[in-house]
Amino acid sequence: MTKGQSLTLNEGVRPREVWAWAMFDFANSGYTTVVVTAVFNVYFVGVVTQGEVWGTFAWTLALSVSYALIVLTAPLIGAYADVHAAKKKLLVVTTFGCIVATAALGLVGPGELALGVTLLIVSNFFFGTGENLIAAFLPEIARGKALGKVSGWGWGLGYIGGLLTLALCLAYVTYAQGQSQGSEQFVPVTMLITAMVFLIAALPTFLWLRERARPQPLPGGGYAGVFARTWHTVQHAREYKDLMRFLVCILFYQAGVQSVITLAAIYAQEEMGFRTNDTIMLILVVNVTASLGALVFGHVQDRIGHKATITLTLLGWLMTIVVAWMARTPGVFWVAANLAGLSLGASQSAGRALVGYLSPARRRAEFFGLWGFAVKLSSIFGPLTYGAVSWITGGDHRQALLTVGIFFVIGLLILAGINVQRGHESALRDDGEVEQA
Repeated sequence: MTKGQSLTLNEGVRPREVWAWAMFDFANSGYTTVVVTAVFNVYFVGVVTQGEVWGTFAWTLALSVSYALIVLTAPLIGAYADVHAAKKKLLVVTTFGCIVATAALGLVGPGELALGVTLLIVSNFFFGTGENLIAAFLPEIARGKALGKVSGWGWGLGYIGGLLTLALCLAYVTYAQGQSQGSEQFVPVTMLITAMVFLIAALPTFLWLRERARPQPLPGGGYAGVFARTWHTVQHAREYKDLMRFLVCILFYQAGVQSVITLAAIYAQEEMGFRTNDTIMLILVVNVTASLGALVFGHVQDRIGHKATITLTLLGWLMTIVVAWMARTPGVFWVAANLAGLSLGASQSAGRALVGYLSPARRRAEFFGLWGFAVKLSSIFGPLTYGAVSWITGGDHRQALLTVGIFFVIGLLILAGINVQRGHESALRDDGEVEQA
């Protein structure tokens, strides 16, 4: 191991293993890009629900149910993974569950609402749970002062994976449309493409990423021990007050982030008059800027600190909201979209790294389960708030967008009261560890 690697990676971790960890972000990003953001969502509203006025509501409700299931199960799954040293085993299960359900989405045809909703809930539940599990490996492979950098590598590679999967799907869609095929013919194939890319790209993770945790027998054993451990964490949350405050901070600012992710395409079409092709191109470019944001700010985070970096990204989000609200031409909206991309990559990467920095080693999967709890809960009430304001104001998307900005302001206020060093010392006391340089 070179000197640079020894300062970045924990003892015994090789670069190949870090790459294998980051490749999971590459692998699973195609799911969110193609299924949730760009292709299947439009197909669901226009074809599966056959253009009914409640189609968009059915889509958001199905996603909300899947997020609610993750919210309910994430802490328990995380605790189970810690007690049984089973992060990798559970990651294999959730990955194949998402892949199979994604491929099965190709079976959903016009009017098959029940099948479409069921498979969407199942695939998104497995995706979100796997996202929590892979994040819990981060503190095992990277030293505390390099968490931002390594997390940024993963997020940056992830956006590239989403870009690649979407590009492959769009290439097939273009070919299929040239053959006069309809969406009910070519969208199922894009689901198979997405599932196949996920499967192939995740193989390095399963081959080379090691499970370093050791089983932790608890009084009562089995599921009773898992419940007891989770309840103990809830009861003793004050011992990790900075981590808990940051999870509340995440709950608010991610509500804003998830609103933008879920509704940016709708805003572009309804308020800015973008066509479908314009929106797809926008998503492709934003994936590039998001990748750059994750990579650049990952290095910045390790230099200026976790808290300062997240503060900068939340200010970037506020600037994005203001520019998008003021935009009256496509050019100005493109500026806002790329600001969103930079802020998105930076905030996602920085948040994951800080959770790892504040988490005790013995409870990493459990606390990353709580991280998933906060993110998925924000995925429910953030977009619903946007939708409610839009409905109350008679379809005023600009007013709804300004409301989203409040979430970032609240996040900044909570962040100001967090002492990162104190929180890290609490995590070390829990483990009886001394941080390595």
